[in-house]
Amino acid sequence: MNLHAVTAIYKFEMARWFRTIGQSIASPVISTTLYFVVFGSAIGSSIQDIDGISYGSFIVPGLIMLSVLTQSIANASFGIYFPKFTGTIYEVLSAPISTIEILLGYVGAAATKSISLGLLILATAYFFVPLEVHHPLIMLFFLVLTAVTFSLLGFIIGIWANSFEQLQIVPILVITPLTFLGGSFYSLSMLPPIWQKISMLNPVVYLISGFRWSFYGSADVSLTVSLAMITVFLAVCFFAAHWIFKTGYRLKN
Repeated sequence: MNLHAVTAIYKFEMARWFRTIGQSIASPVISTTLYFVVFGSAIGSSIQDIDGISYGSFIVPGLIMLSVLTQSIANASFGIYFPKFTGTIYEVLSAPISTIEILLGYVGAAATKSISLGLLILATAYFFVPLEVHHPLIMLFFLVLTAVTFSLLGFIIGIWANSFEQLQIVPILVITPLTFLGGSFYSLSMLPPIWQKISMLNPVVYLISGFRWSFYGSADVSLTVSLAMITVFLAVCFFAAHWIFKTGYRLKN
């Protein structure tokens, strides 16, 4: 394992993040705070408790997942796309480092950024709603697993994209709608039976449900199923990224 190469890539990506930390942190935190104010206080006061949990507290896991998913993809996709755009990716490809080491550097940095943001939003939530995390270790494990998985997905998107516009296609047209329809602001039990079944086809449902379980001990889907789904998705993204480097897809042309 070439730890010097991994550390170099990781530090470079983190340094780029620190240079724009105001924009990188302030924007998602302010947006999430507005959700707490509008949904947690203004609208939440007129909505009955869900499974004995106040509405403002109920939406916290979903809002954290919304930010973590979108930021993981954005950070990882831009991190690998910009070297492609400037041509410096060839320096990485020609260096004596393996695919695993490249992934550890880029994906590790993107996941670190997303996890930091998720924890910051969690800390912010304590100022607006009553909150208690029943299973903090599982919450952290789920947060890390989700951040790594979607950073891998963002890495793949960054390699696939041929323009800055294409970087936004999947996050805006696919991930964000799936997150909003994945139970971020409601319980699946509130939906008609037919829509409950349709919602189970949404992979984000399992992420939000499992993450919410770590907070309150109750969820729409069992923790085991949620962990199994995110693990399968992680494996698919990893092998897809490994195949890209093995074949040079959109890297060596």
